[in-house]
Amino acid sequence: MAPELETFFARDDADLADDPDWPAMHERLLRAIERGEVRAAERADDGAWRAVAWVKRAILTGFRRSEVVSFANGDQPPFFDKRHYPPRTFAAPDRVRLVPGGSSVRRGAHVAAGVVVMPPAYINVGAFVAADTMIDSHALVGSCAQIGRAVHLSAGAQIGGVLEPVHASPVVIEDEVFVGALCGVFEGFVVRERAVLAAGVVLTGATVVHDLVHGTERHGEVPAGAVVVPGSRPASGDYARDRGLQLATPMIVKYRDQRTDAATALESALR
Repeated sequence: MAPELETFFARDDADLADDPDWPAMHERLLRAIERGEVRAAERADDGAWRAVAWVKRAILTGFRRSEVVSFANGDQPPFFDKRHYPPRTFAAPDRVRLVPGGSSVRRGAHVAAGVVVMPPAYINVGAFVAADTMIDSHALVGSCAQIGRAVHLSAGAQIGGVLEPVHASPVVIEDEVFVGALCGVFEGFVVRERAVLAAGVVLTGATVVHDLVHGTERHGEVPAGAVVVPGSRPASGDYARDRGLQLATPMIVKYRDQRTDAATALESALR
């Protein structure tokens, strides 16, 4: 199916605008993403993550071709959103725990079996959430973000989306990562497997992560197993020095060990 979808959506928007097959192909695209057959980003053999541009372009086409309509919301006030991206629904065979209380998953997001979504949380179109991941209250999984297996996104964690430009790689959180409360990961940053982000760590494309263990700087990604905590460094210039001003700087203080595993383990009874 993917080659057929890729060929169809590789055309210019002007060609797609008048194509009577577009609604049916858009539905096939959403279903393929939801099943995990198509992804907005893929990991290459060298470990690098790269955007799948045609998928992101196809998602954007859906926004351009949609007007804002109302969606029923039970006995609550209706939703108002783009016609071709309604909220996603689940059935018992999906084995997704969508706990009552205000969470929402948009169509075109992959949510695997064993995922737990605590309210309120939001998963946007194009996102990929692998099996057995916990998405805690007030957490965001942005458009096209890639979340690995057995990840814990703690309360208030914000995983940014990168839908545009289409060649920009989304944020990636690899398998078994622990993301602490109120963390933010944005602008295509990659957090490698089994890393730990302590509460309040913020990572962006411009962030320099200081690795105190190896005495080096990290750009664009946190290495596997690293434990990152919020830190600070002196701001430059006489004004900052005279006032003792500091800039936020995340720091790797250790690499994961048995003690870290115990501190970040998910309670199996909660599943």
